[in-house]
Amino acid sequence: MQSIEVLGVRVDDATYGDLLAHVRAYIESGEPHQIVTLNPEMLVLAAEDPAFRRQLNAADLNVPDGTGLMLAARLLGHPLRERVTGSDGIYRLAAECARRGYRPYFLGAGPGVAEQAAQRLVGLNPGLEVAGAYAGSPSAEEEDEIIRRIRAAAPDLLFVAYGVPAEEKWIARNAQRLAVPVIIGVGGAFDFVAGVTRRAPTWMRRAGLEWLHRLLRQPWRWRRQLALPRFVLLVLRQRFGRT
Repeated sequence: MQSIEVLGVRVDDATYGDLLAHVRAYIESGEPHQIVTLNPEMLVLAAEDPAFRRQLNAADLNVPDGTGLMLAARLLGHPLRERVTGSDGIYRLAAECARRGYRPYFLGAGPGVAEQAAQRLVGLNPGLEVAGAYAGSPSAEEEDEIIRRIRAAAPDLLFVAYGVPAEEKWIARNAQRLAVPVIIGVGGAFDFVAGVTRRAPTWMRRAGLEWLHRLLRQPWRWRRQLALPRFVLLVLRQRFGRT
């Protein structure tokens, strides 16, 4: 698989098909693997935090999430084939788990949301066996208890929904102790699946305006959206700084 570098972070030119193929290979191997769904906010954080940048580059698969990232890749002369989001990917991964008998674990989001998301996906995928669900938190004080729960459940795949960058840092810190073949951060996907938060209409997603829908429904996110113009400036600097 080809990769490009955006703001010092490796972005793999992966499709949903590639994601599922890698998940199958990782589970067959039995060794821990981290999958990251990259978006512009994460890349801006990584540009300012070398330790976080190293963690992202150490991940086994970095799929391109976020319309801004797709546009950046095109601007840099290396267009990517497909946007691969955690919010849509979780449905495809749940279906793959049901087909192949993989057992996922749902970790994160608000109290009860992980359980609701798991139940919803079971309803959509008859035969899906959920290894467990727990909210917990990314704080260091809870790590031992969370790891104990997950190791006891022995899932094949772990969805982590603690938000950016907490979930990526949490996974990087604990992947070896968890001993789960596939660990993937999915951001707010549990909220969408459970119906706690409504996703943007399809036309807005296709137009790359999902960020605007979130901002209108959750105005408190305006500070996070400031990462978008910062991302544009940094990508322009990368593009024209080399010419």
